Amino acid sequence: MKVISNLKLLLKITQEYGNAHFTLSFSAIFSLLFLLYSFNFSTQSIRPIVLVFFIIYLLTTLYVWFISKSIKKDLANEREIQNRTRILGYPLILTVLAGNVFASSYGISLVSKNKTPEYTFAAYALLTQLFIIGISGFNLFKPYVIDTYLLAIGTFIVLAVIFALMLVLVAKYVTATSAPKWMLPVGIIILIPVLSGNLFSLLLGVGLIKKARQKDASSIEKWQKMWSKILRNSMAVFGMFFIIFMFSLSVVSPWTFDYDFATQNNYSAILQTPTLEYPLGTDDFGRDLFSRIVFGAQISLIVGFFSTIIPAVIGGSLGAISGYYGKKTDNIIMRLLDILYAIPGILLAIAIIAAFGANTVNLIIALSVGSIPTYARTMRATVMQISNYEFVESARALGASDSSIIFRHIVPNSLAPMIVKATLTIGGAVISTSSLSFLGLGVEPHIPEWGNILKIGSTYLETHSYLAIFPGLCIMLLVLSFNFFGDGLRDAFDPKTN
Repeated sequence: MKVISNLKLLLKITQEYGNAHFTLSFSAIFSLLFLLYSFNFSTQSIRPIVLVFFIIYLLTTLYVWFISKSIKKDLANEREIQNRTRILGYPLILTVLAGNVFASSYGISLVSKNKTPEYTFAAYALLTQLFIIGISGFNLFKPYVIDTYLLAIGTFIVLAVIFALMLVLVAKYVTATSAPKWMLPVGIIILIPVLSGNLFSLLLGVGLIKKARQKDASSIEKWQKMWSKILRNSMAVFGMFFIIFMFSLSVVSPWTFDYDFATQNNYSAILQTPTLEYPLGTDDFGRDLFSRIVFGAQISLIVGFFSTIIPAVIGGSLGAISGYYGKKTDNIIMRLLDILYAIPGILLAIAIIAAFGANTVNLIIALSVGSIPTYARTMRATVMQISNYEFVESARALGASDSSIIFRHIVPNSLAPMIVKATLTIGGAVISTSSLSFLGLGVEPHIPEWGNILKIGSTYLETHSYLAIFPGLCIMLLVLSFNFFGDGLRDAFDPKTN
């Protein structure tokens, strides 16, 4: 009985075993979806390409199940995963060619015993770059490509090779507490690819610089501990991956996608079903839905980020002042914000847009104003607690000004709940953006934005459902990703778990 209990505990704490079941579940779900979509009920025919994907995902599901059984056997007999089992992860890496990020990332994780955050960042930086190359590659089937296409694709391939090399070097030389000195310039250089929007490159570079300098052991320990907690949450990791992937795709899309396909009418290709030339079909004006969704991600992310950052800064500042001074200052600021809080946010946004017109800037302002009170309340509660700490009293005793105490000592120590809240609510901003655009109150109708695209697709649900399904899925996945990542951050910053 004791042996069985110990085995269950070992299985629970072994990350590879838990991730195997996570990968198994999602591969099985996608296998079922491909199976359902492989048959065209309207024409009573089989879609051969979709059927091939079903077979690949089904075989992947069975293979991951076999790996999970092998891991369980190793833990029962040897108390650790054996090298013969880790080798089984290499074939899984190839599933990235079929777009199975769950299986490919699990394969990269399985083959190495070294589970430092930097190894994971290098792995997902590589996967992000490969997915960017794959998505951009579909443009080759179009009649023409943008002039910068070949240069951009060549750059992406070089970056993918660099990230693959970094993955090997990190697995071999980087530990939980240190990295070789020669990795300091490497860490600085690896910050450059962040210009392509691949934020995993930024995290990798910062981690390598911290560990290569080896000057602040406590900072390295906090870095390792925080990211280890986040990266053990599989849903949070894939949420972060999808967010960064969409952000990177938005940054590089002007170099690989022709904006004309997303905006110019093509009456010879109206309501085309998905093909290689039009991977997601075309709308009622002959515009490529694939290109429209890619460029639409820019608007959704821009509005979502700025309509979160602006109220976080304004509300955070007001909340910090209110919480620090208290009494009359607190009463004046919070009562004014209570008036604003009493107005439903979406109605306030509609009123602002109706008064000043529908465009991107007004949409950001409209969504920002209604969110200020919630951020002010969050910051105020945290500041009121931190204001009583000893380091604040010490700063006062040393003659520091109130503004210095608030913004140099209190606010930096109050950012954790604000970051978590921003991550959890940015998904709501994306939904609000799409909802207002769907109602005709968001960005201009001709601009490719997910709400605008969904509005057009909703009129063709019975005949061309893909026009609504694909943008709807993008909105749903992005919102879920922010929520999952926010949950991971909340768990990492929760003092009860530290």
